[in-house]
Amino acid sequence: MAENQDGQEKTEQPTAKRLDDAKRKGQVPRSRELNTMMVTMIGVISLVVMSKSLGNSLSEMMSQRFVLTREEIFDVNSMFIHLGEGIAQIFLSLTPFFLMVIVAAIFSSIALGGFSISAEALTPKLDKLSPLKGLKRVFSARGLVELVKAMAKFLLIGGITVLLLYTSLDKFLSLHAMDMNQAIDRLNGLIGWSVILMTSTLIIIAAIDVPFQLWEHKRQLKMTRQELRDEMKETEGKPEVKGRIRQLQREMAQRRMMEEVPKADVIVTNPTHFAVALKYDPEHMHAPKLLAKGADLVAMNIRQVAKESRVPLVESPVLARAIYYHTELDAFIPAGLYMAVARLLAYVFQLRAYRTEGGDRPELPDDLQVPDEFRHDE
Repeated sequence: MAENQDGQEKTEQPTAKRLDDAKRKGQVPRSRELNTMMVTMIGVISLVVMSKSLGNSLSEMMSQRFVLTREEIFDVNSMFIHLGEGIAQIFLSLTPFFLMVIVAAIFSSIALGGFSISAEALTPKLDKLSPLKGLKRVFSARGLVELVKAMAKFLLIGGITVLLLYTSLDKFLSLHAMDMNQAIDRLNGLIGWSVILMTSTLIIIAAIDVPFQLWEHKRQLKMTRQELRDEMKETEGKPEVKGRIRQLQREMAQRRMMEEVPKADVIVTNPTHFAVALKYDPEHMHAPKLLAKGADLVAMNIRQVAKESRVPLVESPVLARAIYYHTELDAFIPAGLYMAVARLLAYVFQLRAYRTEGGDRPELPDDLQVPDEFRHDE
C-alpha cells in the first residue's frame, strides 16, 4: 500500500480539495493510448474517406505544375511560382484532414481529465533532467506497465496484421488479372480497410488503459489520516479560531440587534431576566415583528438602550417569556399571541397619545391572556 514520506499508509480517498489542487498543478488523469487511438483512427478514416478527392487534387496539381513551356523552363521566377502554387494546392487539399486530426488530438487530450492549463506544470524542473531519476522512472512499476502495454500493442497489432494478410492474400494476388485502373481502385480499398481494422485494435488497448489511468490517478492522490485531519483544519479552521469567529459573529449580531431597539414601539420585560422589542406598522405589517430579544445581560442592555431612546418598557413576565421562546428575530409573532400583543400595543399607543395630547392616563391591562401552548413558566 502507498506510503508518504513519514511512512504512514495512504488509506483515505482524496478529497474534493485535493483533487482541485492537483488539477491546478496539472496533475490530471491522461491516457496516451486514448490519444494515440483517437488521432490514428480519425486520421486513417479521414484518409480513406478523402482518398478519392485527395488523389484527384494531386493528379490535377501534377498535370498543371509538371507541364511547362520552353519559356517557363528557362525562367527561374516561373519555376518558383509553379512550386509555390503546387504547395498551396496540396496544403488546401490536406486542410480538412489536418483539421480533423487536430480536433481529435484536442478532444482526446481533454476527454479524460478535462481542460487544464497549469503554469506550475509548464515550469521547467531540473530534477527531470537527472539521469538517476530518469533511470528510476524507467525501472519503476509505472515503467514496467508501459513496457507491458508496448509489448501488448506490438503483439496485438502484429497479430492482426498477419491475420489480415493471411486472409486477404488471395485478394491481393488477384489484382494482376485486373485492368490497371480497376486494380488501383481495388488496392486502395484493400489497403484502406486493412489499415482501419489494424488501427481498430488500439481501441482494446485504450479501453484497458483508461480505467487504469483513472485508478492510478486516484491512488497517487490518496491521503493519510493525518493529511486528512490537516486539510480539515486548514479548510475549516482550528477549533479556537472557529470559536473566536463564532464569538465575533455573535457580537456583530448583537450590535445589529441593539441598533434596532430604538425603532421599537415597546419593550416587554420579565422584568429582569428577559426583554423583547416589538414593532408594529399597520400600513406595512400584517402582524407585530420582533426586533430584538435577550436574556440576563443582553436583556439589561436592551432595557438600557430603550431607556436612552425613550421606548416604553412594559412588565409582563408571561408574555415576555412566550415571545422570547416562540418568536425568531426579525420574524412576526405567532398568531396565538395576537390578542395579548394587540391589547399591549393598544395600551402603548394610548400612552403615546396621552404624552403628546394629554387627557386621562391609560392603564395597563391587568391580565394579558397567553395561551397555554405558549406559556413558558420559570
